[in-house]
Amino acid sequence: MREFWVSVHRYAGLSMAVFLVVAGLTGSVLVFREELDALINPELYRVSPPSPHAEPLDPLAIRRRLMDADPRIQINWITLQPRHEHALNIRVQPRPGSPHPGFDELFVDPYTGRILGTRTWGRISDGVENLIPFLYRLHYQLALDQVGRLLMGVIALIWTLDCFIGAYLTLPRRARRRRSPGRSSAGERLRDLWRRWQPAWRVRWRSSHFKLNFDLHRAGGLWIWAMLFVLAWSSVAFNLDSVYRPVMGLAFEFQDVRQDFRELEQPNTTPRLSYADARQKALAYLDGTRQHLTDTPVRQLDDTGMSYYPQYGLYHYRFRSDRDVDSDWGRTRMYIDGDSGEVVALYLPTGAAGGDTLTTWLLTLHMAGVWGLPFKIFVSVSGVLLVMLSVTGIIIWQRKRSARLRSGRRRNRTAHGTNPGGA
Repeated sequence: MREFWVSVHRYAGLSMAVFLVVAGLTGSVLVFREELDALINPELYRVSPPSPHAEPLDPLAIRRRLMDADPRIQINWITLQPRHEHALNIRVQPRPGSPHPGFDELFVDPYTGRILGTRTWGRISDGVENLIPFLYRLHYQLALDQVGRLLMGVIALIWTLDCFIGAYLTLPRRARRRRSPGRSSAGERLRDLWRRWQPAWRVRWRSSHFKLNFDLHRAGGLWIWAMLFVLAWSSVAFNLDSVYRPVMGLAFEFQDVRQDFRELEQPNTTPRLSYADARQKALAYLDGTRQHLTDTPVRQLDDTGMSYYPQYGLYHYRFRSDRDVDSDWGRTRMYIDGDSGEVVALYLPTGAAGGDTLTTWLLTLHMAGVWGLPFKIFVSVSGVLLVMLSVTGIIIWQRKRSARLRSGRRRNRTAHGTNPGGA
């Protein structure tokens, strides 16, 4: 049975190796994607307050001004969290019936509303300005859009299963039973298992090249096994939700706030409430006592952003609350009727449903959104170690394959040499 799982681990690893090398290398860089993008494109990101006490303009006012100035663009999602000395990064779409503007991303000075620059997100042919967005596309979809996203989702699923197979293969073989007058206790058996398993966690640094390579592969996988599993299973959540949700749903509940959304016969493209009106409705709801959508009040910490769904006639207001775990980016979501202003749904990232709480932690850990710089460095190093595990796995396979081929050639030469009818 063990030999069967060895074969499964070998061929699963070979099928994933190139993809995991790409994911590991790009992921180790993308942990610092915002900092690196700003470093590469200072002219797009860096702004200075016009005076020491200047306050940024309301992002919703900037949105309205931009759309009035350029009839070609539509801005659906707008961030509500301008950062100090950091440009507003705004994604745009062509307005229906208008020519394409030739870009899909705007960089705007939050103090003046002045456009600093534009780019087409992820189009590497435009030059180094798109390097970080291109690496992002490469990371989760191989820069192949939906086909690549599906492929990386399947790879993530294989990787998740292989995490358990690889861990099983590091366990020591079952010890032979020794004759003893009495049975050993569970504690003694666990101590014996740990004693025999300890070599799998060590690296023989002064041994042969093959042994060192093997130890790095085996021990390296054990050292960061928990993080590898988090990265693998959260990748399934990102790319293959049709598998992730049903599997997690077997053991955990999820909030499904959209199940009651009624799709309109005709999209409502002109709601009675503006973005600013809907935002005020959301803030009034959070400041009030009408917490009928949750058992306990939700405390807002920061705005994150807003968008509008014309097919449902609903505004989507996103913010960071005391139910979030990410230190920067909120996952708490509220949905407001675009005509009546009624709050129709509230999604809480933790505390409401076990499946959502676990998913929030998985995705936040994947994005290195907690525990500051030390954890970002750890996730970045984990990406490098993932590359190391893939490369060492290929070397192990190649060495064993070469040994099998040499052994086969020797057997053939021996057989021909002793066969009377041979040449």
